[in-house]
Amino acid sequence: MIQQLNPIHVDLTQSTRELNELRRALRSGQLQQLGPDQAKATLLQDDGSLYPLPGKLLFSDITVDPGTGQIILRSEFPNPDLDLLPGSFVRVQLEQAIDQRGISVPQRSIMRNSAGLAQVLLVDDELRVSLKTVQLGAVNHDRWVVTHGLKSGDRIVVEGLQHARPGEKVVIDNSALPLAQASGQ
Repeated sequence: MIQQLNPIHVDLTQSTRELNELRRALRSGQLQQLGPDQAKATLLQDDGSLYPLPGKLLFSDITVDPGTGQIILRSEFPNPDLDLLPGSFVRVQLEQAIDQRGISVPQRSIMRNSAGLAQVLLVDDELRVSLKTVQLGAVNHDRWVVTHGLKSGDRIVVEGLQHARPGEKVVIDNSALPLAQASGQ
C-alpha cells in the first residue's frame, strides 16, 4: 500500500451542530467567510508544538459518519521533511470565518455566577469596578470570544479578580509584563 507523505492529509471531525452554527452565523452576517472554499488550518503536534507550515481545508473531501453524526473533514499540509507520519496523533485548528466585530478576552478574566452566566469586571473612567454579564462564543487559544456585552475600548479586570469588588476603586498597573527567562539564569 502506497501512502502519500508530501503533502499529507489529516482527517478531523466536527459535529453537525457546530457546522450548522457556523453556516447560520455566515448567513446572518455575524461572521465573514475567509474566501470562497478557504479555511486556514494550523497543526499542533502530539507534544503540543506548532507545526511550522500552514495547511488548508479540502472542502471537496467532506463526509458524514452516519453512526455518530460527525462530519469528517480532510485537511492537507505540506510535509517536505517527512516530519508528519501516518497514524500520528495531532490536533488541527481551523480558521473558518472572521468576526470583524469580535472582542476577545483572556479566559482568566471570565467569572461565572451561581446561574452559570459568564461575567467580567469592568473598570469605568473613574476607575470604579462594575459587574457585567457577557455572552461567550468560541475559544481561541487562551482567550474567549465575547459575542455580546462588551464594546471596543472597555477595560476589564484580568489580575486580582478575587480582590476587586463592584463599586470599589482600583489601581491600574500599566507596566509591561516581565519577560520570560530561561531557567538557571
